[in-house]
Amino acid sequence: MQASADSTKMDCLWSNWKCQAIDLLYWRDIKQTGIVFGSLLLLLFSLTQFSVVSVIAYLALAALSATISFRIYKSVLQAVQKTDEGHPFKAYLEMEMSLSQDQIQKYTDCLQLYVNSTVKELRRLFLVQDLVDSLKFAVLMWLLTYVGALFNGLTLLIMAVVSMFTLPVVYDKYQAQIDQYLGLVRTHINTVMAKIQAKIPGTKRKAE
Repeated sequence: MQASADSTKMDCLWSNWKCQAIDLLYWRDIKQTGIVFGSLLLLLFSLTQFSVVSVIAYLALAALSATISFRIYKSVLQAVQKTDEGHPFKAYLEMEMSLSQDQIQKYTDCLQLYVNSTVKELRRLFLVQDLVDSLKFAVLMWLLTYVGALFNGLTLLIMAVVSMFTLPVVYDKYQAQIDQYLGLVRTHINTVMAKIQAKIPGTKRKAE
């Protein structure tokens, strides 16, 4: 009974996180999205100038400076006003943050599922179970060699974050036009792949 309740609670929590992520990416709350977007960009640009260790240390020092200063300020204020409000972070200190065994097991099962599916797919591609899919994967890796020559990992990550916070809004606004062009591109790619598949022996898929 307890496991079922924990599972329901996790499902609700995951659904809530998903809704919050969608709200962020679609700029439903401009102030909140702006803070998250700006913070991520600031962090990534900081990593381009400083090492990961330095950035983590500076962020920790900034957070500690803010919390220590606020704690001292509240203590002085309570001493002057002779009040007994207690620790200013008491609510956060008493907040439950531990994961139950069922929750840890659920996250572990999800991670195991993703890892197993990824390993199986890579095995299928590298051992050429389907020649067309392996050729597509080879073309993708070839294109990534040029992308890697032009951009480093952090630059690609910055571009990915910018795309995450811009493309959903653009697609939502121009969905009909974008779907039309994507349909044309998909049709052209399918036509080219069909011609390649027809010319290479042993690439025809078995009828399901």
